Amino acid sequence: MAGGVGSRFWPVSTQAFPKQFHDLLGSGQTLLQQTFNRLQKSVPANQILIATNQKYKEFVLQQLPKITEKQLVLEPNMRNTAPCILYAAHKIANQNPNALMIITPSDHIIEDETSFTKAIETSFYACGKENLLMTLGIKPTAPNTGFGYIQFPKNSSAEIKKVQQFREKPNLETAKRFISEGNYLWNAGIFIWSAKSILTAFEKHLPKMSQLFAEGNHCWNTDFEDDFIKNQYPKAENISIDFGILEKANNVAVLPVSFHWNDLGTWGSLFEKLPKDKYNNATVGGSVLFKDAHNNMVHTQSKKQIIIEGLNDYIVVEKENVLLIYPKDKEQEIKALTKEASTFFGKDIL
Repeated sequence: MAGGVGSRFWPVSTQAFPKQFHDLLGSGQTLLQQTFNRLQKSVPANQILIATNQKYKEFVLQQLPKITEKQLVLEPNMRNTAPCILYAAHKIANQNPNALMIITPSDHIIEDETSFTKAIETSFYACGKENLLMTLGIKPTAPNTGFGYIQFPKNSSAEIKKVQQFREKPNLETAKRFISEGNYLWNAGIFIWSAKSILTAFEKHLPKMSQLFAEGNHCWNTDFEDDFIKNQYPKAENISIDFGILEKANNVAVLPVSFHWNDLGTWGSLFEKLPKDKYNNATVGGSVLFKDAHNNMVHTQSKKQIIIEGLNDYIVVEKENVLLIYPKDKEQEIKALTKEASTFFGKDIL
C-alpha cells in the first residue's frame, strides 16, 4: 500500500510527493523500494501489486522498474485501506481463486529481513490450511503511546494466537499496563490471508462495499477495469480494514514477532532509527557542526554546511523554500500545522 500522504513528515512529504517515494534514511533507496525488495524474498516480483493513488502512478513505475502497469492498483481518490484491499483481492482472486495475500505498508522499516521472511512463510502456511485473517504483532520493547496494540489470551501457548481485542493508541499509563500484563503486541498493520477468506469477510462485515465491487466481477484484469473503478470506487465507504473487518471478525489471529520494526509515522520515529553522534544528534543530508546542542534531528535535501548552537530536542528540516524548526515533543502537531502555515503564507504548502 503506497497511497498515503505522510503529512506528519512535512515539509519533505507532501501530497505532490509523499514520504514513501523519498529516501528518508539516506540509504540510497526510497521507502517504497526497500519494501518491494524485502517482499521479493517471499513473493515473485511479477506477483507484487502496488496500491496507490492514480496521481502517483509515474512515481511507482520510475522507482520500481521490475513491475508493469498491470501490477498497479490505482485508486482514483483516497478511501482508506478497506476499499483498496478489497480492490486488490478481487484482482488477485480473478487470476487465482486459491491465492494467498500479504498486505504491507510501503513506509515501514524492518531490519531483520530473515525473520520477517520466516514470519510470512509461517503465516502463509497457516492461512493455506485454515480460514484465518492474520496479522503480525510486534513484541513491545517499551510502553509506546504511538502504536495501536493487539491483545491475545494470557494462557495461550500456541505460536499463532487468537486476537481478543484491538486497542487504540493508549496513554502512557495504559501502555505501561499493557507491557506489564504481557499479552499485548504492537499492531504493525501487516496482514496475511487467502483471497477467498478476505472476500468472504467483506461479504459478511461490509456487505454494501462487497456488493459494490462484486458488480465489477466481469471486468477485473481487463480493459474495462479502469472505467469501472473510476465510476464505482468513489462510492465506497471511507473506512480502514481494522474498523471495517478485523474488529468485527471472529477468525482473526496474530503471530507475535520480535524483529526490529518502525512504522516511520513521525520525524521522531525516524530520529530513533538514525545513527547519532555522542550528543545524541542525528543528521541526514547535510554536514552539521553541533555546539552545545543535544538530541536534535537535522534533515536536509541539500549538501549545506550547517552550524547549530544551543538547541536541544528539536527537529530541523529543510526542503526547497521551506525551513521547519520545531520541538520534538510537539511533533504530533506538525500535521495540523500545515493548515495554519498555508493560511499564513497564503498558499497550500502541503
